[in-house]
Amino acid sequence: MLKFACVVVVFTFFSPLVSKPTDNSPCQCGPERISAAFTKVAKRATPAVVFVKVQTGSPVEDENYENPFDYFSDDFFNRFFGVPPGTRPKKNQTPQMNQGSGFLVSPDGYIMTNAHVVKDADKITIVLHDGREMDASLVGADAHTDVAVIKIEGKDFPYLTFGDSNKMEIGEWVIAIGNPFQLEASVTVGVVSAKGRQNLRITDLEDFIQTDAAINPGNSGGPLLNLYGEVIGINTAIVSRSGGYMGIGFAIPSQMAKHIMNQIIDTGTVTRGFLGVSLQPIDKELADAFGLDKVEGTLISEVVKDSPAAKAGLKQGDIILEYNHIPIKSLGAFRNEISLMPPGTSVVLKVNRKGEILTYTVVLGTAQDMMGACTVTQKLGFEVENLTPELSRQLGLTGQEEGVVITKVKPGSPSAMAGLRPGFLIMGINHKKVTNISDFNEAIKDMNGKKRVLILVKQGEITRFYSLKVD
Repeated sequence: MLKFACVVVVFTFFSPLVSKPTDNSPCQCGPERISAAFTKVAKRATPAVVFVKVQTGSPVEDENYENPFDYFSDDFFNRFFGVPPGTRPKKNQTPQMNQGSGFLVSPDGYIMTNAHVVKDADKITIVLHDGREMDASLVGADAHTDVAVIKIEGKDFPYLTFGDSNKMEIGEWVIAIGNPFQLEASVTVGVVSAKGRQNLRITDLEDFIQTDAAINPGNSGGPLLNLYGEVIGINTAIVSRSGGYMGIGFAIPSQMAKHIMNQIIDTGTVTRGFLGVSLQPIDKELADAFGLDKVEGTLISEVVKDSPAAKAGLKQGDIILEYNHIPIKSLGAFRNEISLMPPGTSVVLKVNRKGEILTYTVVLGTAQDMMGACTVTQKLGFEVENLTPELSRQLGLTGQEEGVVITKVKPGSPSAMAGLRPGFLIMGINHKKVTNISDFNEAIKDMNGKKRVLILVKQGEITRFYSLKVD
């Protein structure tokens, strides 16, 4: 069973604190020097690790309650029709409190943590190592990688720098620093157990570092450090049957986390390379059916109309063997590599089409996430996704509609109070047509400081406008 955990800090065995061997002979470092290295890194890193407290679910009325007298929105009608005592829903007076870890990445207060730690947050409070408590704001969060950036106001904060997770080797020492069970600044030590872990169903884009450094509930979002004191991962999840540590933890590699962080801080959005195909792994049965000599590559099961792949000439049934002369070892790794490339990047694909080896050059398009409008939609209190044929059937639409579908509405939010519900189809934002999430993001970002969002929504056969105030 996968459980989310909180901060883990990993240390590489070779560091400036532990001398590197100059040949292939075993390291001559004694236990005292190794212990001293752990101690120095812990002292250096601990001041930059923070405790994240998150309040969700402000006291609100039950969102599922519908009072027929609310259509009048007037106390006179409520008194006139005599709303019976006790029919009003009770307010939830006990907001939920979640917790996790994070770490400062700049002297001016930027903090990295997991997206699941701050999800649905009404209030975020940071507890610094010196005991100070400060309010934090959400800069942005990327659910696909479980990376979030939050910020506190101030300057001259202690902070950590990033190392290169690609250079980490299996067996290198690692150290975890976090706040498990509200025990601040707990340090645990282990090794890198594996790299490139995928298909764990923790996030959409997975390339995890596995470690046996002890990670427990409350560690999520903490740094994974090498012996240089550099962050090489963000601790995210554990495998556990008991809910506690069992020797298997996972961290988002620093190369991926840093890429996402820079986009969030610089532009407020996460933009990914878009190829425009649906892929499936090649197994022995498929390899036999396609006449392959061995199991290799990834199979294109669908090509999106007018996508970069379609424009380049790729077809359903093609088997992609290489990208930029790199053999495809797994579908997940290939998908991750494409998504981390900037839009406009040219990718050379080697393809097997019915036994014929072909080469195509594809210029990647843009796959823009909901993250682009994260700040505004966080305040409005709803989430959306693209309208797919399957969603269209589920909603009873004709299949001709265009827009994005509301998938979640936060109780007590402006959206919930206005009457928006999951399943509503957003067709326009501020008089701008919305056909997909990219359009939605652009319309939200182009508000130019407006305090209200005008949303055109379709529910069943009814189309109407909603006006939502942005606090």
